[in-house]
Amino acid sequence: MIIPEKFEAIKKQLIQKLTLNLPKEFYYHGVRHTMDVFEQSIRIASAENITNELDLQLLKLASLYHDSGFLVTYDGHEEASCEIVKKDLSGFDISEENIDWICGMIMATKIPQLPLNHLERIICDADLDYLGRDDFFTISKSLYRELKKRGKVKTIKDWNQVQVIFFKQHFYFTKTNKHTREHIKARHLSIIEASL
Repeated sequence: MIIPEKFEAIKKQLIQKLTLNLPKEFYYHGVRHTMDVFEQSIRIASAENITNELDLQLLKLASLYHDSGFLVTYDGHEEASCEIVKKDLSGFDISEENIDWICGMIMATKIPQLPLNHLERIICDADLDYLGRDDFFTISKSLYRELKKRGKVKTIKDWNQVQVIFFKQHFYFTKTNKHTREHIKARHLSIIEASL
């Protein structure tokens, strides 16, 4: 188990690194998204009855680090996140086995998501939790602005077409998010389709 003081030191160090070094035009993939995934992972884990303290700590660390690779690269950031995890956490005496678990969770968030265990399913749902929430359109707009700035989409119509395809390929993995998010996500898809 990771003592709380060590966990808090890791969290503080990473949040500071992200705050200082992520480009300002990361309107979506910033500290706010990282903290949202962190909080949603905790919420889903609780609802899914994850009680093992080490599992919870590893999930929280994976949530914090899952997009840290954006400090290095935009495409393939999950692999870069794992490299950062290995470098950072070995300095905190986190075992290689636990680092492997964290990296497995991070890699599961890569699109298309392919989780292999319960913790990986939880972080995948936490990462895309916003698709089925009331703040979806605000968050979606921030991702559109980021992708437009990077030249990955040109117009809002392009973006909405991308979203429709993405929505139709995405599904939640946990019972919790299937129950609490799927119906709202379906409503969002209908609104986007109606706008095209």
